[in-house]
Amino acid sequence: MGTVDATVIGLGSMLGAGVFAAFAPAAAAAGTGLLPALGLAGVIAYCNAASSAQLAAAYPTSGGTYVYGRERLGHWWGFAAGWGFVIGKTASCAAMALTFAAYAVPGHERLAAVGAVVVLAAVNYAGITRTAALTRLLLAVVVLVLTVVTVLAATAADPGRLATAAGGFPHGLLGVLQAAGLLFFAFAGYARIATLGEEVRDPARTIPRAILTALALAVVIYAAIGAVMLLVLGPQQLATATTPLAEAMTTAGYGSLTVVVRIGAAAASLGALLALIAGVGRTSLAMARQRDLPGSLAAVHPRYQVPHRAELTVAAIVIALVLTTDLRGAIGFSSFGVLVYYAIANAAAFAQPPEHRRWPRALNVLGVLGCLTLAATLPPTAVLAGLAVFAIGLLGRLITRRLRARHTAEQSPQQ
Repeated sequence: MGTVDATVIGLGSMLGAGVFAAFAPAAAAAGTGLLPALGLAGVIAYCNAASSAQLAAAYPTSGGTYVYGRERLGHWWGFAAGWGFVIGKTASCAAMALTFAAYAVPGHERLAAVGAVVVLAAVNYAGITRTAALTRLLLAVVVLVLTVVTVLAATAADPGRLATAAGGFPHGLLGVLQAAGLLFFAFAGYARIATLGEEVRDPARTIPRAILTALALAVVIYAAIGAVMLLVLGPQQLATATTPLAEAMTTAGYGSLTVVVRIGAAAASLGALLALIAGVGRTSLAMARQRDLPGSLAAVHPRYQVPHRAELTVAAIVIALVLTTDLRGAIGFSSFGVLVYYAIANAAAFAQPPEHRRWPRALNVLGVLGCLTLAATLPPTAVLAGLAVFAIGLLGRLITRRLRARHTAEQSPQQ
């Protein structure tokens, strides 16, 4: 892939289904402070993007922060990043599949979600260029829908809704920080670019450009949508909206066109799911190479040059989750995992030698502090779930390593 395709995959990941729902819980936390929260999330995302770009240029291989953490901070830090990414994003895959089905085929969500996972896994299996081509198509649909909805809804914009908003900042600074943490999740798609290090041309040049370009475009799009939602619905109505963009269309007098929102949400969910399967597969490949996951997942298809066993395994797990659990309301720990993932990325970038540095270390420090602050201010259930997931992974690795060491010690005298 070149810079354009890599940028498309990153932007396609960021403009996922979250754009159709993330503003409501953020508005509930921040009130009229929604846009400052979005700005704060964007600043921290920029720190993380700069760190990821700097690291990707030095380590152009699959795995993203799992690899960077291992190389710069040690194996345990790399494992923590990789584990949080794989577990959290696998749950996100199931949520995206269910979200697509809820918009596209209401009443048959599970069957439609399984079908979506099967089709997109097949596309990923056929090679990264197929993934980029489909992502480009889905992204075009999403951007077109968002543009139409934003322009039409803006006709009902009323600054007075902000001036008369009761409460202003209902939860003070803590609410703004919590909203920033929720909105940050929407910016995390550029991680998918870094995990594709072995599948782009001239990665040291392509990946940094693609990461920063995708992030800049996403910030502009989110800012425009957030501003219109606030001016059309007001912070209180936005906070309680289940489908904010559709309600904004109705308020503006275009209720008959809410089907357009459904099409956009379905396309966004598919785009995010496609990129998520690709990203989780590549991180699983990197972890399997180091035996942090089963070694069989390290296989790369001789023709298509994709980690086919890892991607098929991810697809199978996602299908099982889709058939047995509704994860749309139970993946708060994914935001926690993403913030920890990028805190480790910033720390790894801080540890790089001067000859590999492209940005000042102060940016890495700001990234670490920002990620940890936002993670700590997430809803308590999300924090507790995230801590539990990391504890299970780290304990499992400790036990596995001790068992392997014992087995090796037992085999040595016999040899």
